[in-house]
Amino acid sequence: MALRSRRAVLRASLALGSLTLAGCSSSAAPPGATRVRVWSWLTGMDRYVAAFNASRRDVFVELSVIAAGLSGGYAQQSNAIRGHNAPDVLHVEYQGLPQILLTGGLRELTDDVADLADGYSPAAWRGVRPDGRTWAVPMDLAPMVFYHREDLFDAHGIAVPRTWAEFGSAARAVREVDPAARITTFPLNDGSFFAGMCWQAGDPWWSVDGDAWRVDIAGAGTLRTAAHWQDMIAGDLVAGLVHGSQDWIAAMHEGRLWGLLGASWSVGTLNRSIPQDAGRWAVTTMPTWDGAPANGIQGGTAFGVSAESRVPEAAVEFLRWLSTDPEVPRIGSAFTTPFPAHLPSRQVARDAYRGGYFLGDPVYDVLDEAARRVPDWTWGPNALRVFSTAADRFGPVRTGRATLPDAVRRLQDDAVADLRARGLSVREGRRA
Repeated sequence: MALRSRRAVLRASLALGSLTLAGCSSSAAPPGATRVRVWSWLTGMDRYVAAFNASRRDVFVELSVIAAGLSGGYAQQSNAIRGHNAPDVLHVEYQGLPQILLTGGLRELTDDVADLADGYSPAAWRGVRPDGRTWAVPMDLAPMVFYHREDLFDAHGIAVPRTWAEFGSAARAVREVDPAARITTFPLNDGSFFAGMCWQAGDPWWSVDGDAWRVDIAGAGTLRTAAHWQDMIAGDLVAGLVHGSQDWIAAMHEGRLWGLLGASWSVGTLNRSIPQDAGRWAVTTMPTWDGAPANGIQGGTAFGVSAESRVPEAAVEFLRWLSTDPEVPRIGSAFTTPFPAHLPSRQVARDAYRGGYFLGDPVYDVLDEAARRVPDWTWGPNALRVFSTAADRFGPVRTGRATLPDAVRRLQDDAVADLRARGLSVREGRRA
């Protein structure tokens, strides 16, 4: 396929410095066991690896903990691929997969895991098949939902919004009740958050069009989303706090923020960050455009096998276990709230969830519904670059020196120029 031609791969190489591996597993392998080298930044991966190694005599996984993807992990993996010293298993998020794929460093897994296809959420399975072939094994899924202070909404008689028009009305009502409070924060520094918000609008930012990448970041759905949030920002109806910061945690606990538009992994974030708030929060599906059920995703993990791995069968054996064995979500439930991409494993995670924090509908019921609402979306080979560029383009919006729709149009131009600089064929706008 022309998208991954050798010429394109060479032109797409990024001049990024190499980093140092840390946290290598050190337990001894059984005599004669096939060694599988894994690089990952996934929280708890050491526990998963230990459990796998304890259950096997013929395959032994050696884990090296690396920096998170955008903090250097992707650069490290890309450098290793170019240097022909990549590990057997590579950590890829759905949005990072096409970029790693462009290096030519991944082994196609279509035949290796074809029997697993029906066991995953459709959005996760599509996420590892950007061109109709399978390049990674899904681990989890991260649909976005609306976490909100149910106690505050109830106390002041404000209905939890079901559409974005209602969300705007609720935001004004929150500020009237408490001039220091806002319904949520809209972090302009996070391109992946903005992408997740735009996902539900139905206009994918990238698509494969023959031998070219079609780029439609400035499509009608995204511009509609941008215009809505521009009005919210200009009207001082949302805060600008960064998710996860100490100021954000304090505002959530003190009632200066009544909600969070966040992914499934925020279930664990709230439990850890403000455990004293148990019995205050509830979770529901995202507000929709005109009531049409649709939902975006922010994040999600998968793992691929290096094209140059000398032990691909053993690597696939480990990834099949990591993705589908019921022991994995049981282990994960001890330190997080996993939302597996594999549906039978999700039921295990649901059964292991201790609950007691959220009011209202059961958390996994809401997350399952959100996952079912995710429309088609293809990440492009420069998604990670677009996230970084978005943070730069959106920065002036908060001070009024730019509008969000205009920043989106500039982001479209940036994305197209970047792909062309990589030697890739590009078409703009929505397919007719």
